[in-house]
Amino acid sequence: MAGPERQGDKRMSRYAEFYSRSVDEPESFWAEQARLIDWNSPPQQVLDASRPPFARWFVGGTTNLCHNAVDRHLAARGDQRALIFVSTETGVEKIYSFKELHAEVQRVAASLMELGVGKGDRVLIYMPMVPEAAFAMLACARIGAIHCVVFGGFASGSLASRIEDATPKVIVSADAGSRGGKVLAYKPLLDEAIRLSSHKPDALLLFDRGLAPMALTEGRDHLASALLEKHRDAEVPCAWLDATDISYIIYTSGTTGKPKGVQRDTGGYAVALAASMQHIFDGRAGETYFSTSDIGWVVGHSYIVYGPLIAGMATLMYEGLPTQGLDQQPDGGIWWRLVEKYKVTVMFSAPTAVRVLKKQDPALLKKYDLSSLRALFLAGEPLDEPTGRWIGEGLGVPIIDNYWQTESGWPILTVANGVERTPSKFGSPGVPMYGFKVKILHESTGEELVGENEKGVVVIEGPTPPGFMQTVWRGDERFVNTYWKSVPGKLVYSTFDWGIRDADGYFYILGRTDDVINVAGHRLGTREIEESISGHANVAEVAVVGVADTLKGQVAMAFVVPKGGVAVADGEAALQLEGEIMKRVSDDLGALARPARVRFVTALPKTRSGKLLRRAIQAVCEQRDPGDLTTIDDPSTLQQIKNLL
Repeated sequence: MAGPERQGDKRMSRYAEFYSRSVDEPESFWAEQARLIDWNSPPQQVLDASRPPFARWFVGGTTNLCHNAVDRHLAARGDQRALIFVSTETGVEKIYSFKELHAEVQRVAASLMELGVGKGDRVLIYMPMVPEAAFAMLACARIGAIHCVVFGGFASGSLASRIEDATPKVIVSADAGSRGGKVLAYKPLLDEAIRLSSHKPDALLLFDRGLAPMALTEGRDHLASALLEKHRDAEVPCAWLDATDISYIIYTSGTTGKPKGVQRDTGGYAVALAASMQHIFDGRAGETYFSTSDIGWVVGHSYIVYGPLIAGMATLMYEGLPTQGLDQQPDGGIWWRLVEKYKVTVMFSAPTAVRVLKKQDPALLKKYDLSSLRALFLAGEPLDEPTGRWIGEGLGVPIIDNYWQTESGWPILTVANGVERTPSKFGSPGVPMYGFKVKILHESTGEELVGENEKGVVVIEGPTPPGFMQTVWRGDERFVNTYWKSVPGKLVYSTFDWGIRDADGYFYILGRTDDVINVAGHRLGTREIEESISGHANVAEVAVVGVADTLKGQVAMAFVVPKGGVAVADGEAALQLEGEIMKRVSDDLGALARPARVRFVTALPKTRSGKLLRRAIQAVCEQRDPGDLTTIDDPSTLQQIKNLL
């Protein structure tokens, strides 16, 4: 027995050793990772952590994100696929090689420069999921402009607050987006946002897809087609930027009042993505990466646009629903059809999307040749075991959960199969990634909790690794106060998530620290109640919120999507299922955690990226205004809850 055991120990130690080096000797570790990208001039100092909690990476080095994503591949793989665009909304499929991508990006860069954009200027991008959105992002990176992508179709009020905060010189947009065959005109929303904003952009660069009419403002609005034609043969060199120069701003969801712009650097981000493509995603040059996210989210920045291209992979950019084919007919197998057609090796999606596919015919998972696929990564919300098991068995590949935030830029918790094959555990996103010193602290004493399954706040000790946010845009003080001062007596970054760690060092995320309900002085995490309810055989999905109660301070309210849907319409079935659910929660967590009511609905309100809108549900329950609903996917889901109450 000694032999295999020893072998096992040695194998186990590879990632542990890799991780230890990353946190104990960050300078030498990250100097090594920095070799994964091209530098115009090498860094003089790997890490400057002299002003905590601010960390400056690769100081003195100069590089360019667009060069690393596009130009450096031209010699070896210029004719290989770089960007594959598929829109089931417009029935378009188009492939761009690295050479073609290079030409398109230079045309957009020259057009932006003609409109007065230079290094450090902000360009707000308000676009659907079309290749031109990626060209615009890369063009900004090429000339040293700071891009700020706002989710296409965002409501005017929210868009206006971002225009005011970022003060863009130019806004890049399109006539319209489309979702599920419904066209959403962007230009009227954009015009209204500019009217509401105290900051007015100098110019608009507009791509016309022919989906909706566009009224143009003389002198301000420019059709992209004319400018791109003018700059058809443009040659725009990459501007060499300091590693610490800003690459982009992205606004976090769920912020109240003034939007919170997460500010990212250039060199640290390029290195972090290059390293993650190798160590976490095991992506290889010449292969195809398919992320089903949107460029409005951080996943789209890191793993639709920059990450795969930096790794020399083709990236598949998808516009449409996961259940609709290129002929606009229902097709629950469209994604698997694309995996087969484009030989996708790495796929990245969200648990919500998988739950949508779970309602489709399971035979669709076996219909296509998915032998190219090595792994499916899921993030955005916790992955429940039934969903993980269903898709894992269906696809026959590892399902790898990962946990991170807009602020971190790349995964904080997952498994690094590129370093060492490591098993995933259902319900856990994994272990801390290299560079992240993740701890669990007691929320009121700040004491570190090292025992297994001890619940506390998940925090990251500084210095934070490359690719992590530099600060809040124009708000250093806000950055420190919001993120670094929430645990008494400790300067640590709070994820604002509860977590526990098991005996093997795997973390489990138990929900937001601000999703805690206080029932008669007892603190309960909504996520724990949801876990208990979702274990019932007749429950498809559940959301639990805390609702103000004069007697107990708060009570838990559960909204359940039942399997088969009988309980939605049939009062008797609803009462029986409600009773069973209440008993289950009492048995699992005690009577205190039992919801005051369980209500049955056909669907839950979610954002387009699949996050549950718990705050909106809570507001409706408390008869308050649910606030900013710009990212809601289907407004009727919230209306259904209103009607029930």
